[in-house]
Amino acid sequence: QPPRPCEDYWWEWKHCRGLRHAFHHYYAHGELPACGRWRDDYEACRAWERGRTAAAQEALCESERARVTERQKYAPVWTLRKSPPPDWYLPLDQDKPN
Repeated sequence: QPPRPCEDYWWEWKHCRGLRHAFHHYYAHGELPACGRWRDDYEACRAWERGRTAAAQEALCESERARVTERQKYAPVWTLRKSPPPDWYLPLDQDKPN
């Protein structure tokens, strides 16, 4: 059984090719999104469902692994605290001038 239903890869590919997503991706990253990977994953998923081919299974699993490692390579923006600040219960100094 594939990691995701094949329809998920199809909808991700359709979403990636959409004008709104392409505009947002270009605005955020300065380049158009690469949607070919979603199409390849969809075709590999269909091949896996149809013929249970080992090559399609390995290609799809490798693509999912690459997607997970790509998502994990960015560090969080904020450092997490172990405990609240010592003066967390005091009122805010909104009325005082700096």
